[in-house]
Amino acid sequence: MKFDLKADVLPHFLAISSFYLIVVLYFSPIVFDGKMMFQSDILQWEGSAKELLDYRESTGEEALWTNRMFGGMPAYLIHLAPKGDITNTLIKVLTLGLPHPISALFFGMVSMYLLLLCFKVRSVIALLGAWAFSFNTFNFLSLEAGHNAKIWAVCIVPLLLAGVHLAFTNKKLLGVVLTGLAVLLQLKFNHLQITYYTLLLVIVYGIGQLVIAYKQQKLPAFAKVTGMLLLAAVIGVMGHAARLSSVLEYGKYSIRGERNLPAVNQNDTGLDKDYAFNWSNGKLETFTLLIPNYFGGASQDAIPKNSASEKALRANGVDNAQVNQFINGAPTYWGDQPFTGGPMYGGAVMIFLFVLGIIFAPPLYRNVFLSMTLLTLMLSWGKNLAWFNYTVFDYFPGYNKFRAVSMALGMTLFVIPLFGAIGLENVLSKSGEKGTKKSFLIGTGITLGLIVLGIIFASWAGYQSSAPNSGYPDWLMAALKSDRKSMLVSDAMRSGIFIVISAVLIGLVLYNKLKINYAVIGIGALLLIDLWGVNSRYLDKDSFSDNPSEQHFAATPADNKISADKDYFRVLNIQNPFNDARTSYRFNSIGGYHGAKMSRYNDLIDRILGTEINNFVKKAQEGNFDYEGIQTLNMLNTKYLMAGRAENAVFLNPEANGPAWFPESIEGTKTNEEEIEALAKVNTKLTATYNAQDNENQSISTGKGDISLSSYSPDALSYKVSVEKSGLAVFSEIYYPKGWKAFIDGQETPILRVNYLLRGLMLPEGEHQVEMRFEPTAYYRWELLSVIVQYLVVLSLLFAVFKNLIIKQDSTI
Repeated sequence: MKFDLKADVLPHFLAISSFYLIVVLYFSPIVFDGKMMFQSDILQWEGSAKELLDYRESTGEEALWTNRMFGGMPAYLIHLAPKGDITNTLIKVLTLGLPHPISALFFGMVSMYLLLLCFKVRSVIALLGAWAFSFNTFNFLSLEAGHNAKIWAVCIVPLLLAGVHLAFTNKKLLGVVLTGLAVLLQLKFNHLQITYYTLLLVIVYGIGQLVIAYKQQKLPAFAKVTGMLLLAAVIGVMGHAARLSSVLEYGKYSIRGERNLPAVNQNDTGLDKDYAFNWSNGKLETFTLLIPNYFGGASQDAIPKNSASEKALRANGVDNAQVNQFINGAPTYWGDQPFTGGPMYGGAVMIFLFVLGIIFAPPLYRNVFLSMTLLTLMLSWGKNLAWFNYTVFDYFPGYNKFRAVSMALGMTLFVIPLFGAIGLENVLSKSGEKGTKKSFLIGTGITLGLIVLGIIFASWAGYQSSAPNSGYPDWLMAALKSDRKSMLVSDAMRSGIFIVISAVLIGLVLYNKLKINYAVIGIGALLLIDLWGVNSRYLDKDSFSDNPSEQHFAATPADNKISADKDYFRVLNIQNPFNDARTSYRFNSIGGYHGAKMSRYNDLIDRILGTEINNFVKKAQEGNFDYEGIQTLNMLNTKYLMAGRAENAVFLNPEANGPAWFPESIEGTKTNEEEIEALAKVNTKLTATYNAQDNENQSISTGKGDISLSSYSPDALSYKVSVEKSGLAVFSEIYYPKGWKAFIDGQETPILRVNYLLRGLMLPEGEHQVEMRFEPTAYYRWELLSVIVQYLVVLSLLFAVFKNLIIKQDSTI
């Protein structure tokens, strides 16, 4: 087969080279100096996963359970690298060895470039769209926060839509295989909320294809392609069947599943609406797509010297140090969200091109991509469009498992550069047609008009959120609003300048004064300057350091004191127990950091632990360390309480129940509500609570004896027991019915749920060896098949590429 090097190879080589070069240049401290970003969520993950990583390093095996967080939870919710999984290697190859997580941005550019080529966009314009997609502030703010899985999931969306589009446009084999590959890769990162949004976009695209098929009387062909794509998606899912089946199984028992306790004005399953919609984008906040500082940027941001706020502070005699502190972290954000790291900015140039797409693109694309844009914006508005989003939350299958709905803007920022590049392609391809110049001027006027409209709306809103900053005097609030206005107007003018220059470049092409490629390169340069400048406000060279985790997890005197104890126990970090995983780095922790805690554990936090901890702290401050008053902490074997990093901030709890014990009495209950109320009142060392109905009405009795832990690994525990009187033994381990198995001298025995969320066993008289092993059936059932499917997907991809690019078969496959 003959290639025209200049036409068939060189443009794509230059495009991919530019993607690689841009990522390397922006993140040069990572690539060349080995530095890392301070990503708060990744540090939380590192603390959560430390036991699992250490176990793998020491044994070469994967642990499926960890005791480091919230008393214990499945490991596949935190970290899992199954043997034989080739997706890591595949991604390393596809991203040319770029380090994680910045490799996602490179992959996103390549996949968007491929998608735009599938839509017949010339390579130089596809290049521009690819840059805009990966370099929007959504991705960079997510990087800064450590939301690496989210970025990867978004950056795979163009590859998936490319596969779907190819399948519907006479490249069935390649399209189907790419779809299967994209599903496989996206699900690897286990960000099911982004996958859900992706599915919604594919459905919108599919409706567009259905309309075409209906008009052309090709519904059977549509059904055939749809069936093939569904099969490809199923195959992609099967590549992670072991993990996904286990995660879905766990969902029922997590805070995103069914409720154990009745709650007023809350749905029976899924997340609470207030929690799910807490991060809802304001309708006016949508203007940040066009004007980055429309709502003041980040929650706390530096304001310029001699700002209105600084002048007001100095005029009112505020201390110089306090003035500097305020202006270096002023509350500039005035939107609806609790806080934000910065705006969701898509680039003024790309918004301009998007408007041109509305005017110039074919009706099918216009309808499909406008529908995608409107849908994702409406989803991002959350509680600010309650009639729509509460309906979706209540009736769309699985949607009530997700939170932070402003995340849908990541999908908006996928559609905007896609349709913007298509818009530019159509403008330039129609440069000689009648009416093009007039329509182009109308589009330019509309975009600039949106900037003016945004300024007017902001003035009406008064530059103040619906929840005003408390504690600020009127004179400071007035100055702060003046600064917010200045930030908005300054960025509005900035966006206007970029739009005008871009419009001039396109206008020169339409009037035959400039070649298309030169104009597009100029627009691309403007786009990069624009996005690079805004991104550097939030992720610059100061964001990189040698090794953030070394400093974050450096052993403190408190850590060293607890580490000297080699017994088996848990630790409570009183300072921030349930939103920090630093304690989990070294110790089995009562707390942790995770968005899908076990439901029963969350009930315990809400109904007992929170109050118990607060009461203990209050008494301790008065000099009374009431260890008998923390009975639920005692039953969780909380041997140490930590109130700081100094050695004297560690408190030994002499009342911790230990790994296991025989209660002297059993209090029967009939409902979860009864049981948790009873648990709050009993001495957990002496009395166990028991719900017979939840334990299949198994009869139990009290026993007597001694139990000691003889060996430990994250998902396997062994005990030596000496039983004087047969009866119930309570173990300070979290009860989870889907995987934990118990064996007495090698014979399996049922695990009972006692004390609302602990494990219990009926032990016979005599000397015995008791083992508990975590062996989730759902995981092991699909483990081998998952690996086989991954290899089949890769082999299918190689075959499809060979057939389409090497053999150059006829376009109708």
